[in-house]
Amino acid sequence: MLQARRARATKDDVLAAIRRMGVLQIDTISVVARSPYLVLWSRLGDYDPDWLDQLLAEGKLFEYWAHEACFIPIEDYGLYRHRMVDPGSLGWKYAGTWLASHRDEVERVLAHIRANGPARSADFERTDGKAGGWWEWKPEKRALEVLFTTGQLMIARRQQFHRVYDLAERVLPGWSDANMPSSAETRRRYVLRAVRALGVAKAAWIPDYHRTKPPHLDPQALADEGLLLRARVDGWKEPVYVHPDHAGLLDQAVQGGLQPTLTSVLSPFDPIVWDRRRALDLFGFDYRLECYTPAEKRRYGYFTLPLLRRGSLVGRVDAKAHRRAGVFELKSLVLEPGARVSDRFVRDLAAALSRCARWHGCPQVVLTHAAPAAIAAPLAAALGQTLADAA
Repeated sequence: MLQARRARATKDDVLAAIRRMGVLQIDTISVVARSPYLVLWSRLGDYDPDWLDQLLAEGKLFEYWAHEACFIPIEDYGLYRHRMVDPGSLGWKYAGTWLASHRDEVERVLAHIRANGPARSADFERTDGKAGGWWEWKPEKRALEVLFTTGQLMIARRQQFHRVYDLAERVLPGWSDANMPSSAETRRRYVLRAVRALGVAKAAWIPDYHRTKPPHLDPQALADEGLLLRARVDGWKEPVYVHPDHAGLLDQAVQGGLQPTLTSVLSPFDPIVWDRRRALDLFGFDYRLECYTPAEKRRYGYFTLPLLRRGSLVGRVDAKAHRRAGVFELKSLVLEPGARVSDRFVRDLAAALSRCARWHGCPQVVLTHAAPAAIAAPLAAALGQTLADAA
Protein backbone atom coordinates (compact mmCIF):
# COMPACT_ATOMS: atom_id res chain seq x y z
CA MET A 1 0.00 0.00 0.00
CA LEU A 2 2.55 2.54 -1.17
CA GLN A 3 0.79 4.45 -3.95
CA ALA A 4 -2.82 4.88 -4.99
CA ARG A 5 -3.91 2.92 -8.05
CA ARG A 6 -4.14 4.86 -11.28
CA ALA A 7 -6.35 2.43 -13.19
CA ARG A 8 -9.86 1.56 -12.07
CA ALA A 9 -9.98 -1.85 -10.40
CA THR A 10 -11.34 -4.94 -12.12
CA LYS A 11 -12.65 -8.21 -10.73
CA ASP A 12 -9.27 -9.81 -11.47
CA ASP A 13 -7.66 -7.14 -9.29
CA VAL A 14 -9.89 -8.21 -6.38
CA LEU A 15 -8.68 -11.80 -6.68
CA ALA A 16 -5.07 -10.67 -7.07
CA ALA A 17 -5.31 -8.54 -3.92
CA ILE A 18 -6.61 -11.48 -1.89
CA ARG A 19 -3.84 -13.68 -3.26
CA ARG A 20 -1.25 -11.10 -2.17
CA MET A 21 -2.69 -11.02 1.35
CA GLY A 22 -3.28 -14.77 1.38
CA VAL A 23 -6.39 -14.39 3.52
CA LEU A 24 -9.17 -11.79 3.79
CA GLN A 25 -10.81 -11.70 7.21
CA ILE A 26 -14.60 -11.73 7.43
CA ASP A 27 -16.58 -9.67 9.92
CA THR A 28 -20.27 -8.78 9.91
CA ILE A 29 -20.30 -5.36 11.64
CA SER A 30 -21.69 -2.88 9.13
CA VAL A 31 -21.64 0.63 10.60
CA VAL A 32 -19.48 1.24 7.54
CA ALA A 33 -18.87 -1.33 4.79
CA ARG A 34 -18.32 -4.82 6.18
CA SER A 35 -14.65 -5.44 6.80
CA PRO A 36 -13.67 -7.61 3.80
CA TYR A 37 -15.10 -5.05 1.39
CA LEU A 38 -13.35 -2.16 3.15
CA VAL A 39 -9.99 -3.98 3.21
CA LEU A 40 -10.20 -4.36 -0.56
CA TRP A 41 -11.26 -0.72 -1.05
CA SER A 42 -8.23 0.46 0.94
CA ARG A 43 -6.00 -1.28 -1.62
CA LEU A 44 -7.97 -0.96 -4.84
CA GLY A 45 -9.98 2.22 -4.52
CA ASP A 46 -13.48 2.18 -5.98
CA TYR A 47 -14.61 -1.26 -7.11
CA ASP A 48 -17.82 -3.29 -7.22
CA PRO A 49 -18.27 -5.19 -3.92
CA ASP A 50 -20.34 -7.79 -5.76
CA TRP A 51 -17.10 -9.04 -7.31
CA LEU A 52 -16.05 -10.58 -4.01
CA ASP A 53 -19.34 -12.50 -3.78
CA GLN A 54 -18.99 -13.58 -7.41
CA LEU A 55 -15.47 -14.91 -6.89
CA LEU A 56 -16.73 -17.05 -4.00
CA ALA A 57 -19.65 -18.38 -6.06
CA GLU A 58 -17.30 -19.10 -8.99
CA GLY A 59 -15.11 -21.26 -6.78
CA LYS A 60 -12.03 -19.04 -6.99
CA LEU A 61 -12.24 -18.43 -3.24
CA PHE A 62 -13.39 -20.52 -0.32
CA GLU A 63 -14.16 -19.75 3.32
CA TYR A 64 -12.47 -21.28 6.32
CA TRP A 65 -10.70 -20.57 9.60
CA ALA A 66 -7.35 -18.91 8.85
CA HIS A 67 -6.39 -15.81 10.88
CA GLU A 68 -10.07 -15.95 11.81
CA ALA A 69 -12.95 -16.72 9.44
CA CYS A 70 -11.54 -15.69 6.06
CA PHE A 71 -11.94 -15.74 2.31
CA ILE A 72 -8.97 -17.73 0.95
CA PRO A 73 -7.78 -18.44 -2.61
CA ILE A 74 -9.01 -21.88 -3.63
CA GLU A 75 -5.51 -23.04 -4.54
CA ASP A 76 -4.67 -22.98 -0.81
CA TYR A 77 -7.49 -25.37 0.13
CA GLY A 78 -5.04 -28.19 0.80
CA LEU A 79 -3.21 -26.16 3.46
CA TYR A 80 -6.42 -25.80 5.46
CA ARG A 81 -7.61 -29.34 4.88
CA HIS A 82 -5.31 -30.38 7.73
CA ARG A 83 -7.44 -28.29 10.10
CA MET A 84 -10.64 -29.86 8.80
CA VAL A 85 -9.47 -33.41 9.43
CA ASP A 86 -8.27 -32.41 12.93
CA PRO A 87 -10.94 -29.87 13.96
CA GLY A 88 -10.16 -30.25 17.64
CA SER A 89 -6.99 -28.25 16.98
CA LEU A 90 -9.19 -25.19 16.34
CA GLY A 91 -10.25 -24.89 19.98
CA TRP A 92 -13.50 -23.02 20.59
CA LYS A 93 -14.23 -22.86 16.85
CA TYR A 94 -15.11 -26.57 16.94
CA ALA A 95 -18.01 -27.69 19.14
CA GLY A 96 -16.86 -31.28 19.53
CA THR A 97 -18.68 -31.91 22.80
CA TRP A 98 -21.91 -30.53 21.34
CA LEU A 99 -21.48 -32.70 18.24
CA ALA A 100 -21.10 -35.83 20.33
CA SER A 101 -24.45 -35.21 22.05
CA HIS A 102 -26.33 -34.01 18.93
CA ARG A 103 -25.09 -36.38 16.28
CA ASP A 104 -28.62 -37.28 15.11
CA GLU A 105 -29.48 -33.61 14.49
CA VAL A 106 -26.25 -33.08 12.61
CA GLU A 107 -26.93 -36.08 10.39
CA ARG A 108 -30.44 -34.78 9.66
CA VAL A 109 -29.07 -31.44 8.52
CA LEU A 110 -26.48 -33.16 6.34
CA ALA A 111 -29.12 -35.45 4.84
CA HIS A 112 -31.38 -32.46 4.12
CA ILE A 113 -28.64 -30.70 2.13
CA ARG A 114 -27.68 -33.90 0.37
CA ALA A 115 -31.28 -34.39 -0.77
CA ASN A 116 -32.43 -30.80 -1.31
CA GLY A 117 -29.33 -28.85 -2.26
CA PRO A 118 -27.64 -25.79 -0.75
CA ALA A 119 -29.22 -24.27 2.37
CA ARG A 120 -28.96 -21.28 4.68
CA SER A 121 -29.47 -21.34 8.40
CA ALA A 122 -32.68 -19.36 7.80
CA ASP A 123 -34.07 -22.28 5.78
CA PHE A 124 -34.45 -24.27 9.00
CA GLU A 125 -37.34 -23.27 11.26
CA ARG A 126 -36.42 -22.84 14.89
CA THR A 127 -38.04 -25.57 17.00
CA ASP A 128 -36.24 -25.40 20.36
CA GLY A 129 -38.35 -22.56 21.75
CA LYS A 130 -35.44 -20.20 22.39
CA ALA A 131 -35.34 -16.58 21.31
CA GLY A 132 -32.06 -16.76 19.40
CA GLY A 133 -29.22 -14.26 19.48
CA TRP A 134 -25.48 -14.48 18.98
CA TRP A 135 -24.85 -17.06 21.69
CA GLU A 136 -28.13 -18.94 21.25
CA TRP A 137 -27.78 -20.46 17.80
CA LYS A 138 -30.53 -22.89 16.92
CA PRO A 139 -29.38 -26.51 16.69
CA GLU A 140 -29.47 -26.48 12.90
CA LYS A 141 -27.15 -23.45 12.75
CA ARG A 142 -24.73 -25.12 15.12
CA ALA A 143 -24.91 -28.29 13.03
CA LEU A 144 -24.13 -26.31 9.88
CA GLU A 145 -21.12 -24.71 11.55
CA VAL A 146 -19.82 -28.04 12.87
CA LEU A 147 -20.15 -29.58 9.42
CA PHE A 148 -18.40 -26.55 7.93
CA THR A 149 -15.54 -26.76 10.43
CA THR A 150 -15.03 -30.48 9.75
CA GLY A 151 -15.00 -29.80 6.00
CA GLN A 152 -18.10 -31.83 5.16
CA LEU A 153 -19.85 -28.62 4.10
CA MET A 154 -18.40 -25.60 2.31
CA ILE A 155 -19.80 -22.15 1.65
CA ALA A 156 -21.12 -22.28 -1.90
CA ARG A 157 -21.98 -18.58 -2.02
CA ARG A 158 -23.30 -15.73 0.09
CA GLN A 159 -26.84 -14.39 -0.15
CA GLN A 160 -27.07 -10.87 1.30
CA PHE A 161 -23.95 -11.85 3.21
CA HIS A 162 -25.65 -14.92 4.71
CA ARG A 163 -23.78 -18.17 4.22
CA VAL A 164 -25.21 -20.74 1.83
CA TYR A 165 -23.90 -24.20 2.71
CA ASP A 166 -23.48 -27.16 0.38
CA LEU A 167 -21.68 -30.50 0.32
CA ALA A 168 -17.94 -30.13 -0.07
CA GLU A 169 -17.90 -32.61 -2.96
CA ARG A 170 -20.36 -30.43 -4.87
CA VAL A 171 -18.53 -27.16 -4.17
CA LEU A 172 -15.08 -28.64 -4.86
CA PRO A 173 -15.58 -31.73 -7.03
CA GLY A 174 -12.59 -33.90 -7.64
CA TRP A 175 -10.75 -33.05 -4.42
CA SER A 176 -8.83 -35.93 -2.85
CA ASP A 177 -7.03 -35.86 0.47
CA ALA A 178 -4.16 -37.48 -1.40
CA ASN A 179 -3.51 -33.94 -2.68
CA MET A 180 -2.85 -32.59 0.82
CA PRO A 181 0.71 -31.45 1.39
CA SER A 182 2.46 -33.04 4.36
CA SER A 183 2.21 -31.39 7.75
CA ALA A 184 5.84 -30.30 7.50
CA GLU A 185 5.33 -28.78 4.06
CA THR A 186 2.15 -27.06 5.28
CA ARG A 187 4.08 -25.39 8.11
CA ARG A 188 6.70 -24.22 5.63
CA ARG A 189 4.12 -22.76 3.29
CA TYR A 190 2.35 -20.94 6.11
CA VAL A 191 5.61 -19.24 7.08
CA LEU A 192 6.49 -18.31 3.50
CA ARG A 193 3.01 -16.95 2.81
CA ALA A 194 2.93 -14.96 6.03
CA VAL A 195 6.32 -13.34 5.39
CA ARG A 196 5.37 -12.52 1.80
CA ALA A 197 2.08 -10.95 2.93
CA LEU A 198 3.66 -8.96 5.77
CA GLY A 199 6.48 -7.58 3.65
CA VAL A 200 8.88 -7.38 6.59
CA ALA A 201 8.39 -9.83 9.44
CA LYS A 202 9.88 -10.49 12.83
CA ALA A 203 9.80 -14.18 13.74
CA ALA A 204 7.29 -13.42 16.53
CA TRP A 205 4.80 -11.92 14.06
CA ILE A 206 4.61 -14.90 11.72
CA PRO A 207 2.41 -17.41 13.65
CA ASP A 208 -0.39 -14.87 14.19
CA TYR A 209 -1.00 -14.41 10.47
CA HIS A 210 -2.55 -17.86 10.02
CA ARG A 211 -3.02 -18.55 13.75
CA THR A 212 -0.73 -21.56 13.57
CA LYS A 213 -0.09 -23.77 16.59
CA PRO A 214 3.29 -24.74 18.07
CA PRO A 215 5.77 -26.09 17.22
CA HIS A 216 6.56 -23.14 14.98
CA LEU A 217 9.10 -23.38 12.21
CA ASP A 218 12.10 -21.09 12.72
CA PRO A 219 12.21 -18.71 9.72
CA GLN A 220 16.00 -18.73 10.02
CA ALA A 221 15.92 -22.32 8.79
CA LEU A 222 14.12 -21.16 5.64
CA ALA A 223 16.61 -18.32 5.26
CA ASP A 224 19.42 -20.87 5.45
CA GLU A 225 17.76 -22.69 2.54
CA GLY A 226 17.54 -19.49 0.53
CA LEU A 227 13.75 -19.40 0.75
CA LEU A 228 13.70 -16.19 2.83
CA LEU A 229 15.95 -13.16 3.03
CA ARG A 230 17.29 -12.01 6.40
CA ALA A 231 17.69 -8.31 7.17
CA ARG A 232 18.15 -5.83 10.00
CA VAL A 233 16.13 -2.76 10.93
CA ASP A 234 17.88 0.08 12.72
CA GLY A 235 16.95 0.08 16.39
CA TRP A 236 15.64 -3.51 16.48
CA LYS A 237 17.67 -6.25 18.15
CA GLU A 238 16.08 -9.20 16.36
CA PRO A 239 16.38 -9.78 12.62
CA VAL A 240 13.52 -9.46 10.15
CA TYR A 241 12.66 -11.69 7.21
CA VAL A 242 11.62 -10.77 3.68
CA HIS A 243 10.26 -13.02 0.95
CA PRO A 244 12.48 -13.23 -2.16
CA ASP A 245 9.54 -11.96 -4.21
CA HIS A 246 10.15 -8.61 -2.49
CA ALA A 247 13.92 -8.50 -3.06
CA GLY A 248 13.56 -5.53 -5.40
CA LEU A 249 11.50 -3.60 -2.87
CA LEU A 250 14.03 -4.46 -0.17
CA ASP A 251 16.83 -2.98 -2.29
CA GLN A 252 14.78 0.18 -2.84
CA ALA A 253 14.10 0.46 0.88
CA VAL A 254 17.81 0.12 1.72
CA GLN A 255 18.58 2.89 -0.77
CA GLY A 256 15.78 5.12 0.56
CA GLY A 257 13.86 4.80 -2.70
CA LEU A 258 10.46 3.78 -1.36
CA GLN A 259 8.22 6.81 -1.11
CA PRO A 260 4.68 5.96 0.09
CA THR A 261 2.10 8.48 -1.08
CA LEU A 262 -1.19 6.70 -0.36
CA THR A 263 -3.59 7.99 2.28
CA SER A 264 -6.49 5.68 3.10
CA VAL A 265 -8.97 4.49 5.69
CA LEU A 266 -8.42 0.98 7.06
CA SER A 267 -10.68 -1.68 8.49
CA PRO A 268 -10.00 -2.77 12.09
CA PHE A 269 -9.49 -6.25 10.58
CA ASP A 270 -6.98 -5.17 7.95
CA PRO A 271 -3.76 -7.25 8.03
CA ILE A 272 -1.86 -4.02 8.63
CA VAL A 273 -3.38 -3.66 12.11
CA TRP A 274 -5.01 -6.96 13.09
CA ASP A 275 -1.86 -7.99 15.01
CA ARG A 276 -1.91 -5.29 17.69
CA ARG A 277 1.67 -6.03 18.81
CA ARG A 278 2.96 -5.66 15.26
CA ALA A 279 1.06 -2.38 14.79
CA LEU A 280 2.73 -1.08 17.95
CA ASP A 281 6.21 -2.31 16.98
CA LEU A 282 6.07 -1.22 13.36
CA PHE A 283 4.03 1.99 13.52
CA GLY A 284 4.04 2.96 17.19
CA PHE A 285 0.26 2.68 16.93
CA ASP A 286 -1.51 1.36 20.05
CA TYR A 287 -4.77 0.09 18.63
CA ARG A 288 -7.72 -1.63 20.26
CA LEU A 289 -11.16 -2.31 18.84
CA GLU A 290 -13.71 -1.09 21.38
CA CYS A 291 -17.00 -2.42 19.98
CA TYR A 292 -16.98 -5.10 22.70
CA THR A 293 -16.11 -2.57 25.40
CA PRO A 294 -18.95 -1.02 27.45
CA ALA A 295 -19.80 2.40 26.01
CA GLU A 296 -18.79 4.28 29.16
CA LYS A 297 -15.31 2.73 29.04
CA ARG A 298 -14.56 3.45 25.39
CA ARG A 299 -11.74 5.85 24.71
CA TYR A 300 -12.12 6.41 20.97
CA GLY A 301 -15.46 4.94 19.88
CA TYR A 302 -17.43 1.88 18.89
CA PHE A 303 -15.73 0.95 15.59
CA THR A 304 -12.67 3.09 14.98
CA LEU A 305 -10.97 2.93 11.60
CA PRO A 306 -7.19 3.47 11.49
CA LEU A 307 -5.97 6.27 9.22
CA LEU A 308 -2.98 5.42 7.05
CA ARG A 309 -1.09 8.37 5.58
CA ARG A 310 2.09 8.07 3.50
CA GLY A 311 3.38 5.01 5.33
CA SER A 312 2.35 6.05 8.86
CA LEU A 313 -0.71 5.38 11.00
CA VAL A 314 -1.64 8.92 11.98
CA GLY A 315 -4.96 8.54 13.79
CA ARG A 316 -8.32 6.83 13.96
CA VAL A 317 -11.90 7.76 13.19
CA ASP A 318 -15.14 6.43 14.61
CA ALA A 319 -17.33 6.64 11.51
CA LYS A 320 -20.87 5.69 10.55
CA ALA A 321 -22.39 5.53 7.09
CA HIS A 322 -25.97 6.84 7.11
CA ARG A 323 -26.70 5.40 3.70
CA ARG A 324 -30.34 6.44 3.37
CA ALA A 325 -29.49 10.04 4.21
CA GLY A 326 -26.33 9.97 2.09
CA VAL A 327 -24.22 11.11 5.05
CA PHE A 328 -20.87 9.72 6.17
CA GLU A 329 -20.52 10.83 9.79
CA LEU A 330 -17.11 11.22 11.39
CA LYS A 331 -18.31 10.88 14.96
CA SER A 332 -14.85 11.24 16.46
CA LEU A 333 -11.55 11.71 14.67
CA VAL A 334 -8.45 11.55 16.87
CA LEU A 335 -4.90 12.04 15.63
CA GLU A 336 -1.84 10.38 17.10
CA PRO A 337 0.18 12.61 19.47
CA GLY A 338 3.11 12.71 17.07
CA ALA A 339 1.11 13.58 13.96
CA ARG A 340 2.53 16.67 12.23
CA VAL A 341 -0.41 18.62 10.86
CA SER A 342 0.21 20.66 7.72
CA ASP A 343 -1.91 21.87 4.83
CA ARG A 344 -0.92 18.80 2.83
CA PHE A 345 -1.73 16.55 5.80
CA VAL A 346 -5.23 18.00 5.99
CA ARG A 347 -5.75 17.73 2.22
CA ASP A 348 -4.59 14.10 2.21
CA LEU A 349 -6.90 13.18 5.07
CA ALA A 350 -9.90 15.02 3.67
CA ALA A 351 -9.45 13.46 0.23
CA ALA A 352 -9.24 9.93 1.66
CA LEU A 353 -12.29 10.41 3.87
CA SER A 354 -14.27 11.90 0.99
CA ARG A 355 -13.37 9.02 -1.32
CA CYS A 356 -14.39 6.52 1.33
CA ALA A 357 -17.70 8.30 1.86
CA ARG A 358 -18.50 8.39 -1.86
CA TRP A 359 -17.76 4.69 -2.18
CA HIS A 360 -20.29 4.11 0.60
CA GLY A 361 -22.87 6.04 -1.42
CA CYS A 362 -22.66 9.00 0.96
CA PRO A 363 -21.83 12.24 -0.91
CA GLN A 364 -21.87 14.33 2.27
CA VAL A 365 -19.21 14.03 4.99
CA VAL A 366 -20.04 15.43 8.43
CA LEU A 367 -17.31 15.97 11.02
CA THR A 368 -18.80 15.87 14.52
CA HIS A 369 -15.68 15.90 16.69
CA ALA A 370 -11.94 16.08 16.12
CA ALA A 371 -8.86 16.09 18.35
CA PRO A 372 -6.66 17.95 18.70
CA ALA A 373 -9.09 20.82 18.40
CA ALA A 374 -6.74 22.71 16.07
CA ILE A 375 -7.45 20.29 13.21
CA ALA A 376 -11.24 20.65 13.38
CA ALA A 377 -11.58 23.90 11.41
CA PRO A 378 -9.13 23.16 8.57
CA LEU A 379 -10.38 19.59 8.16
CA ALA A 380 -14.00 20.70 8.20
CA ALA A 381 -13.21 23.31 5.56
CA ALA A 382 -11.44 20.74 3.39
CA LEU A 383 -14.52 18.53 3.69
CA GLY A 384 -16.77 21.40 2.62
CA GLN A 385 -18.09 22.33 6.07
CA THR A 386 -17.77 25.32 8.32
CA LEU A 387 -16.38 25.17 11.87
CA ALA A 388 -19.87 25.75 13.24
CA ASP A 389 -21.07 22.69 11.31
CA ALA A 390 -18.31 20.58 12.80
CA ALA A 391 -18.69 21.77 16.39
